[in-house]
Amino acid sequence: MLFAIISEDVANSASLRAGARKSHLARLNLLRDQGRLIVAGPCPAIEADDPGPAGFTGSIVIAEFDALDEARDWANTDPYADAGVYQNVTVKPFKLVLP
Repeated sequence: MLFAIISEDVANSASLRAGARKSHLARLNLLRDQGRLIVAGPCPAIEADDPGPAGFTGSIVIAEFDALDEARDWANTDPYADAGVYQNVTVKPFKLVLP
């Protein structure tokens, strides 16, 4: 089943993100290589692809997991979570309708 992982950053998270980015992306690439990743990316703090010093306010991942607990475990062990980037993480089932 698909699950949406919606993460909200702490204030001024840019330096925390930078320190854990390589490990964070490696985990996402593993999901992609397994054919389980639908979409993933950060939420810019301003209306721009590159928000510069404004940074990001969070991230969204939609991926396939066997169960809600597995998705939560995956989210809770994300390098960004370990680095203190996220202040809140919500994981919930997701039903893809379009495209």
